Amino acid sequence: MSTAETSDRLAEELTVPVQALGLDLEGVDVKVAGQRRLLRVAVDKDGGITLDDVAEATREVSRVLDERVLMGERAYTLEVSSPGVDRPLTHPRHWRRNTGRLVKVTTDDETLTGRILASDDDGADLDVSGASRRVAYDEVRKALVQIEFTKES
Repeated sequence: MSTAETSDRLAEELTVPVQALGLDLEGVDVKVAGQRRLLRVAVDKDGGITLDDVAEATREVSRVLDERVLMGERAYTLEVSSPGVDRPLTHPRHWRRNTGRLVKVTTDDETLTGRILASDDDGADLDVSGASRRVAYDEVRKALVQIEFTKES
């Protein structure tokens, strides 16, 4: 089984237990590192996750992996964390969680940068250079939060 297939299978198995903790499973990635494997699990929730959330998710993911023997007999390292700002915005919840943040959005027709004013299940309202602009999710090819650096006075 390829690492992509393994990641997909693990995501299927871990989604419900992670949701039971009040978290969303945002990603599962398996990498081979010599004799070991590295399993990265990304979780998130509205308002962001805490270290306690990460610890609880780590315990639950570890329990499910061991109970269902999902990683087989080979050694592996488990890392549970938040997705990070470089994660593409692919679900309405990602847009909602980033309200107020600057995003770069690519559609079939254009690329624009604006601040998320509001979002719903169909799209997001952006402030693009002072003008309100509606972007429907089905038009978005890629959307990323932009890192903003502020100068302290």
